[in-house]
Amino acid sequence: MELAKTPEPPYYTVIFSSIKNGESNTYDNMSKKMVELVDNQPGFLGFESAQEEIGITISYWESIDYIQQWKMNVNHLDAQIKGKTDWYKSYVVRIAKVEREYSFDNTEF
Repeated sequence: MELAKTPEPPYYTVIFSSIKNGESNTYDNMSKKMVELVDNQPGFLGFESAQEEIGITISYWESIDYIQQWKMNVNHLDAQIKGKTDWYKSYVVRIAKVEREYSFDNTEF
């Protein structure tokens, strides 16, 4: 497991917090497909995800324009519709500009 490597700020983040209806093979398959697609999306910098009672996926982007392009991706639009009808009880999307970051890495020991 590794944290996303992001450039020097500023850059943007999309925070997707969700509560699922339950486990679904169609969700897992679509999730894998979205990871493959977004990895080739212009302006995409990386992501981090944790799935427990509340799922949180944070994606990092070069600009708001690239975020909007991803939101309008036809495959992503299909996933958004299925999310509302099949997979989620609720979700919140938050978009923010990252102006500052700092880190700690103790993985060498």
